[in-house]
Amino acid sequence: QLRLVESGGGLVQPGGSLRLSCAASGFTLDDYAIGWFRQAPGKEREGVSCISSSGGSANFADSVKGRFTISRDNAKNTVYLRTNSLKPEDTAVYYCAALWVVAGCPLMEKEYEYWGQGTQVTVSS
Repeated sequence: QLRLVESGGGLVQPGGSLRLSCAASGFTLDDYAIGWFRQAPGKEREGVSCISSSGGSANFADSVKGRFTISRDNAKNTVYLRTNSLKPEDTAVYYCAALWVVAGCPLMEKEYEYWGQGTQVTVSS
């Protein structure tokens, strides 16, 4: 059974950091681009960042550029999203998703095939 499991969310003060993890089971991530998406209450889900299968390219939403980084450790079958300088508007459920693709990574949720259950990130003082 193919599964993606997110972890690392929580409550953090503005300006703080969290490292979100996306771990795969039932398949290897080597050939998959991984995207991170988020959905805030009352809002549509939006793309945050993605990384290609090789790790050689990544994309970021304008709202998180310079604050978030993405990386992958294929040996651990895990992708990480490091969220720095968090703001209250970053509060959302964060989801990771996988897409089998030869190169690059789209930041469009409709392209992605497999999804995790999400992890809550709350930024509040």
